[in-house]
Amino acid sequence: ATRDAENSDTFVRGVRDILGVVPEVVSGDQEAQLSFDGATKELAGSDRLERPFLVVDIGGGSTEFVLGDDTVRAARSVDMGCVRMTERHLVVDGAVSDPPAPDRIDAVRADIAAALDLAGETVPLADAATLVGLAGTVTTVAAIALGLPEYDSEAIHHSRVSLERVREITTRLCASTHEERAAIPAMHPGRVDVIASGALALLAVMERTGAREVVVSEHDILDGIA
Repeated sequence: ATRDAENSDTFVRGVRDILGVVPEVVSGDQEAQLSFDGATKELAGSDRLERPFLVVDIGGGSTEFVLGDDTVRAARSVDMGCVRMTERHLVVDGAVSDPPAPDRIDAVRADIAAALDLAGETVPLADAATLVGLAGTVTTVAAIALGLPEYDSEAIHHSRVSLERVREITTRLCASTHEERAAIPAMHPGRVDVIASGALALLAVMERTGAREVVVSEHDILDGIA
C-alpha cells in the first residue's frame, strides 16, 4: 500500500513525527527475497522436498513469486492480490457481490492469468519442483482443507493441500454467500469478502505451474526480516 498510494508521504511523515524514524519501504523484489528467506529456511535441509522451490506469497495488493534452491534464482512481484482483485471485479454498488456472478469470476480469472503471464516473463514458473504457499489466503484454504474447528497455526504449518482439494474449496467459496463464508470455523472476519479472489489466485498458480499440491508455510516475510 505504501508503494502504491498517492499520498504515501503522509504516512511517512506521520511515522517520522511520532516515532522519530523514517520508515524503509522495501521494493517488490526485496519483498520477494524476504518472503523466500522466511519460507524456506526450515525447508532447506529437508530431503523430502524436491528443489527448486517456488515460493508464492499471495497478499492483499500483490503476489510475490520467488524461485530458488538455497538461493534465489528469479523473483517477481505482480499486482495480483486478493483485495486488489476483489475491488477491481467483485464490488458492485459499493459492496462485494454475494455470491459473485459468473462473469465477474471470469473477470478475476482473466486478470489473474494476465498477472501470471507477467510473472512468467521473469520467473520460469514451470521449473518449480515444490510449490510453497504463504500468507492468509493459503493458510485459510489449508485450514478449510484440514477441517479445523478453529484456526491452528501448528496444524497448518507445513501441511499439504492437493490441487483437487484447492479446486473443490475454490468452487465452494465462489458459490457461497457472505454469511456462509463467515460461518466457516477457521475464517478470519477480515478475510470473508476477499477469500474467493485469493483462492482463485492460488488455484490459477497451481494450474499454471503444474503443481499437484501446495506446501503451506506459516513462516513468511516477517520471519525473513527477522
